[in-house]
Amino acid sequence: MEYTVQKLAQMAGVSSRTLRYYDEIGMLKPARINSSGYRIYGQDEVDRLQQILFYRELGVSLESIKEIVTAPTFNGAQALREHREKLLEKREQLDLLIFNVEKTIALTEGGIKMMDKEKFEGFKQKLVNDNEAKYGKEIREKYGDETVNKSNQKVKGMSQEQHDEVTKLGTDVIETLHAAFKTGDPAGELAQKAADLHRQWLCYYWDSYSKEAHAGLAQMYVDDPRFTAYYDEKQPGAAKFLRDAVLVYIGA
Repeated sequence: MEYTVQKLAQMAGVSSRTLRYYDEIGMLKPARINSSGYRIYGQDEVDRLQQILFYRELGVSLESIKEIVTAPTFNGAQALREHREKLLEKREQLDLLIFNVEKTIALTEGGIKMMDKEKFEGFKQKLVNDNEAKYGKEIREKYGDETVNKSNQKVKGMSQEQHDEVTKLGTDVIETLHAAFKTGDPAGELAQKAADLHRQWLCYYWDSYSKEAHAGLAQMYVDDPRFTAYYDEKQPGAAKFLRDAVLVYIGA
C-alpha cells in the first residue's frame, strides 16, 4: 500500500512537516514523486519510519538515527529485537517508578515503612536507561556487553550516599579541569588532580579500573562529538586537555 505525506503522517501520529524534514535531511526519502509532485511512500518507507520513531522514543538524537537507519549494514529485524530489549528496560523503569510512587503514598498515609534505598530505585534505573540510549552502542562496542552490564548493576546498587558522592565528584572533575585548562599544562598539578578525580569518578561505575581503559575512554571524549560537546560546553578544548592529562597520569 502507498501513502501520501498527509496520510502517512496521520497514520504515524507525526506532522507532515516532520516527514518533509526527514526527506530534506536524507533520513526518510519517499519511494517516488507522482505526476502531481506529491511524495509517495511505500512499505519500505513505512517500516523505516517505524524504526525512526522507535529510536526517537528511546531518546536517540536525529543525527544518530539518520546514521543508523541509512547505514548499508542496517538490519531491520535486528533493530526490532534491540528496540524490544530497550522497551522492556524502559517498562521496568516505569514499573519501578510506579511502585515507588504507590509505596510513597502508602508511607505518607502511615500504611507502611519504606527504606531510604527504595525511594531511589526507579531514578537509578532511569540513569542506566538514559546512558544506554545515548552512548550504549559505542560503549558496548568498545568495552563489551559484560563490562557494561556490570557497570549498570553497580549503578543500580548504589546507595543514596554513594549517588550523592559520585554526583559531587563529577562536578569536582569539571571544575578542576576548567581551572587546570587555564594553566595550559596537562602535566601540571591541577591537571593531574583533575585526572585523579576522573579516575575516582570512574571507579564508582566501573567494576575494575585499568590504565588502558582510562586512556581509551579519554580518547573517546575527543573522538565522539557527543562526549566532546559535554566537556567543551563551557570550555572549548577541555576534552582534549583531559585526554592529555589522563595520558600523563597513567604514564603513557
